[in-house]
Amino acid sequence: MKKILSNKDNLQVLFEDNHIIAINKRCGDIVQGDKTGDKPLSEIVKSYLKEKYSKPGNVFLGVVHRLDRPTSGIVLFAKTSKSLSRLNKMFKEGVIEKYYLAIVKNKPTKSESTLMHWLWKNEKTNKSIHFIKETKNSKKAILHYKVTKQLEKYYLLEIKLDTGRHHQIRCQLKAIGCPIRGDLKYGYERSNRDGGIDLHAKKIIFNHPVSKISLEIDAPVKNDNLWIATK
Repeated sequence: MKKILSNKDNLQVLFEDNHIIAINKRCGDIVQGDKTGDKPLSEIVKSYLKEKYSKPGNVFLGVVHRLDRPTSGIVLFAKTSKSLSRLNKMFKEGVIEKYYLAIVKNKPTKSESTLMHWLWKNEKTNKSIHFIKETKNSKKAILHYKVTKQLEKYYLLEIKLDTGRHHQIRCQLKAIGCPIRGDLKYGYERSNRDGGIDLHAKKIIFNHPVSKISLEIDAPVKNDNLWIATK
């Protein structure tokens, strides 16, 4: 694993080579531009690459997946068109293993289980609704979780995603009565001070899109007392 780097934008670079770059996103950052007009992570990474390599023109950077704004953790970008097309295919086919950590107040009924729901996205509210069987315009969502640690007031869950649906983890954990700490949209009673939620994209495992070398990229959790207690 390469050493974590940083720059003046407090950008945490977890991995970088000629074709890809992986960033540890902070909660509150948006991956791509939206109607808020806030500067997205993609533009911050472009500025970082332009400065680092003294590029005179535009910098190519492809967005291959996203994390919700209140979520932290690994975001992978493509630095070349070749890696972009291949990574897009890999994400679509589900061959990239994605692991998350979530802090919840309520202990799940089962300490380890697989959740399968059908999710429907409400475009007006930007919120997903779960169903226990297939309904019109719904998409199948599958994840695996296990309780890995009991904290003073909370529980730490490790989650492996089989699918990548809109707000999938947030919606599915709410469905079993375990909303993520700070996630008002999905049933938690109060927000966190920083406006984020305690969901962290911790690790991805995949074969490099060009070299085919096996990679495992891990993102450190944020430096606050609760997350420190999860280590």
